[in-house]
Amino acid sequence: MSTRNLVLTVLGLLVIMLGSDAFYTVKETQRAVLLRFGALAQADISPGLHFKLPLADDVKIFDGRMLTLDSPEERFFTKEKKPLIVDAYVKWQIREVDRYYTSTSGDEFNAQTRLEERVKTGLRAKISTREMQEVVSGEREELMEELTAELDEEMLAEFGVHVRDVRVKRIELPEEVSSSVFQRMNAERDVLARELRAGGREQALGIRADADRQVVVIQAEAERESEQVRGDGDAESAAIYASAYDADPEFYEFTRSLTAYRRAFSNKDDVLVIDPSSDFFRYLGDRSGSDD
Repeated sequence: MSTRNLVLTVLGLLVIMLGSDAFYTVKETQRAVLLRFGALAQADISPGLHFKLPLADDVKIFDGRMLTLDSPEERFFTKEKKPLIVDAYVKWQIREVDRYYTSTSGDEFNAQTRLEERVKTGLRAKISTREMQEVVSGEREELMEELTAELDEEMLAEFGVHVRDVRVKRIELPEEVSSSVFQRMNAERDVLARELRAGGREQALGIRADADRQVVVIQAEAERESEQVRGDGDAESAAIYASAYDADPEFYEFTRSLTAYRRAFSNKDDVLVIDPSSDFFRYLGDRSGSDD
């Protein structure tokens, strides 16, 4: 190969290399800045295909999607100096790419480290002004909203980062505190259980006393009604007997005598000493039953 051809080949390769380095692409999910000789020349480049000066320009591309920072669990103290183990996470996104690059040199790890420090400081400040009950349930939502708003304003002003949300995944008591808390809770539940049992026994005694009283009342009413029914029956029976006697006194006397005979002679072992001429044997000697 001649010297001329070699030079042309080298020049061609240089042109190809410089041409390939003259274009770059920014995706919809990315944010980018253009540096010219190391200085920031253009910020927040729109998505698409772009041209840059080879060797002079350099493009820094960052992830523009919503990112998640999973903060490690930390120990914080409440207003009453009770320790809590808090595990939180943060949703964040690059908003002002030029400020993000100048403050963090475009290092995502550096940005997350700064954000993690601010989250810990914010949680510590918020939890230290609230009691345990407020942190765990009462004002937990309000606490997260306040912290998110403050961090968003602070991180956007310093690092160009938008903090979308701060959430607590888990809040627990330290192991050395959990046992004493559980013991106290068990003692409170035992006291409540004893109070409920005592109240139950008192109600049971009242129910039994009322039932016994109702039994006595029901029995008295039943006896009264039975006596009344029995009296009415006896009165009705006497009225029937009187009516039968008035209709045929002789027949009534005869049936009464037969009933007396049946009862008197029902037992063969009995011995009766009676005058044969007495009224008892009135219908045995004379069919008519007359005294003549």
